[in-house]
Amino acid sequence: MLKQKNNNIIWGVELSPFVLKLQACLQYTGRPYRRLPDQGSYLENTRVMLALEYAKQHKLVTRFPKIDSLLDEYPAVPFFSQDGRHFQYDSSSIAHWMDASTTQAEEKLFPNQGVLKFVAKLIDEAFDEFGLYLVHHMRWVASAKSNQMGKLLSKEFSKALPPGGKWYLSKSFPKRQVRRCPYLFSVAPKGYRSGMSKHLNPPSCTGFPETHTLINESWQQYLKGMETVLTNQAYLLGESFTIADASAYGQLAMNLVDPEAAEKMQQLAPTTFKWLNKIYRQEHLHDKPGNLSRHNKPFYFNDHLVPLLNTIMSTYSTLMVQNSNAYEQALLRGETLFNEAAFDEGRALYNGKLRGYPFRSVVKTFQVRTWRTLCADWRNLAEEHKAQLRENIELCDLFEM
Repeated sequence: MLKQKNNNIIWGVELSPFVLKLQACLQYTGRPYRRLPDQGSYLENTRVMLALEYAKQHKLVTRFPKIDSLLDEYPAVPFFSQDGRHFQYDSSSIAHWMDASTTQAEEKLFPNQGVLKFVAKLIDEAFDEFGLYLVHHMRWVASAKSNQMGKLLSKEFSKALPPGGKWYLSKSFPKRQVRRCPYLFSVAPKGYRSGMSKHLNPPSCTGFPETHTLINESWQQYLKGMETVLTNQAYLLGESFTIADASAYGQLAMNLVDPEAAEKMQQLAPTTFKWLNKIYRQEHLHDKPGNLSRHNKPFYFNDHLVPLLNTIMSTYSTLMVQNSNAYEQALLRGETLFNEAAFDEGRALYNGKLRGYPFRSVVKTFQVRTWRTLCADWRNLAEEHKAQLRENIELCDLFEM
């Protein structure tokens, strides 16, 4: 039995943006935790790993609030447990569970106000879905020559691997991740060479337009938007930490250990770079609403946030509408296979355009679900709140498509 102070467990590695996000949330809400397998013993890791696999196979891993959706799929990491036997998945859902599990208003991760709550959810989903494409690209394309992910991953899993497993994982993981680049929206131009071995050369795909240009420009626009906010206020929605900060931090901080990507980020967005390191050092814990001066509002919406939100609308939201439409069309054709399994078989593919650039992608059902939820939240907003957002943000009609 685990000691009381260490009952909370994250199963995952710190190389994952969703683990970084979940850690920041747990830290802010004052919940001690340990991250396995890195901080566990062989025996404990084996026990938790077997319990998790059993739960996944029998569909016992839960999401808060409980939903019955065929659009979902379990992630690779992270999973959260309070006892090493029962597990939750999805970092945003776990954050909702944290809010529902506390009566302390200053530890809430989602603002209560209508406009701010919606904006927090929008930023959260945008970084989780589209932001992931950007930072994965910056790791496996921009930092292809310098990142040490294979070694770092095998080190974190060293107490959960059989003999020889550490060496095998350090070699196989980078090859797998580079091979998955097109699924994660990063398609190289034809004939692209990174200077690495053929196994670590980001691939192009026949019939797929290159997306490196789109992703590189979008990454810079997201950083520019973050910089505009953070040079004027402490966090994205004001003076205190929220789920929006957790999601942006999780994705962008993933690249702090990728030398070339980190260097570019520091050059383009020095304030954002410092902010990411501040949260990594857990200094965001001091900026709770109760610790602020009575003259400082913890949360507010202002013009500083508009450039970031407009970038989100032209990338994430525009992509989600196209993905959802492609899903409906695929169902009419009788398609039953989606996500990465469909991509590997060349099924459920569709063509689209983003920021003027053509792309080809696969229908992702988990994005259909999250987009539907966000659109439902939009419909539930008071009319004056919708009007406020329409006045400041472009393309709000996307929420009604």
